[in-house]
Amino acid sequence: MNSIPQFRILVVDDDPAICALLSTKLNFSGFASQSCNSGEEALKLLSEETFDAIISDLNMPGISGLELLEATRRLVPHTAFLMATGVGDVAVGVTAMKQGAADYLLKPFQLEAVVVSLRRALDMKRMEAELAEYRHRLEEMVEQRTKQLKFAMRRIELTYDETLGALAGALDLRDNDTAGHSRRVTLYSLEMAKKLSFSSDELKQLERGANLHDIGKIGIPDSILLKPSKLTPEETAIMQTHVQIGYELLSRVAFLASAAQIVLTHQEYYDGTGYPQGLAGEEIPLGARIFAISDTMDAMMSDRPYRRGRPFGVARAEITKESGRQFDPRIVDVFLSIPEETWARIRTEAGENRLELRRPRGENQTLKADNAGLDDPLDITAQAR
Repeated sequence: MNSIPQFRILVVDDDPAICALLSTKLNFSGFASQSCNSGEEALKLLSEETFDAIISDLNMPGISGLELLEATRRLVPHTAFLMATGVGDVAVGVTAMKQGAADYLLKPFQLEAVVVSLRRALDMKRMEAELAEYRHRLEEMVEQRTKQLKFAMRRIELTYDETLGALAGALDLRDNDTAGHSRRVTLYSLEMAKKLSFSSDELKQLERGANLHDIGKIGIPDSILLKPSKLTPEETAIMQTHVQIGYELLSRVAFLASAAQIVLTHQEYYDGTGYPQGLAGEEIPLGARIFAISDTMDAMMSDRPYRRGRPFGVARAEITKESGRQFDPRIVDVFLSIPEETWARIRTEAGENRLELRRPRGENQTLKADNAGLDDPLDITAQAR
């Protein structure tokens, strides 16, 4: 006999003699046994003490064995439960097992069989507890690894975006006329996209596409890209290939596939007169339709070798005029709903201080085009840049 009790067992039977018999056998077999004579007493003990297993009679006054089983599973689900039944109640004993009992014991008891059944039930509960603990640890491990993976992916994504941002900045430096242009048009586009309830993923793709919209200019000769005067028709045709070059570069990178579409279509016009495919209306990706307004606004407000940047009011009027032709009217409405102060703040945040957003103040603000050969100083599309 074990001198140290290994498990605490509660015996529940309305017959005190059976309680005494089972308790004696269990104590002799190395268990710490306690008994009571009703389901009500058992529930009271369960609320005050911890037991590893319960052996309960099926038929008792008040709370029955099945009712006690149900309460036990709810209150102390890790406690093993064995149901004691008469020979005529075997079917009920099987039902009890279906409802969560570990086993059923036939009366009159074969005491050694009771001990064997009890040990088997306790082993089963122990294995269930170990499995639950293993599952819990595994879930914690998976959760931890998932967090680490998400963090690593986020770091990789940030590194990608930092690299793309640096590339966009390098492109701007090459084209000195538009220093900071990519950063500004990206922020302008995101402001309008948020008004259109873009998802976080859609915002990210728009950001990448706007940031890299001119990446194809790396394939344009400096003699054309940096030419201060009006381009010839042949030069214009070469300049226009930058969208296809940019698309071919980005489309090879899986995570830039959506951004590549913006690069390819950012020179398409809403009325179908743009390039390279002559897309019209909603054939043009929404991100590209948003970007087109940002690009025009920044182009008009930025200094060029052949003219100084225009005030915001002039850019606003030009965009309004081109609604339904160059631009999607719905996006124009979104643009017009955003206060001038917001655009000024964004431009400042982008680090551009060369030109204050301002309203026209009269004829003194009329800026002349130089020998670039432009018929209209406001015709920002004539250079096809």
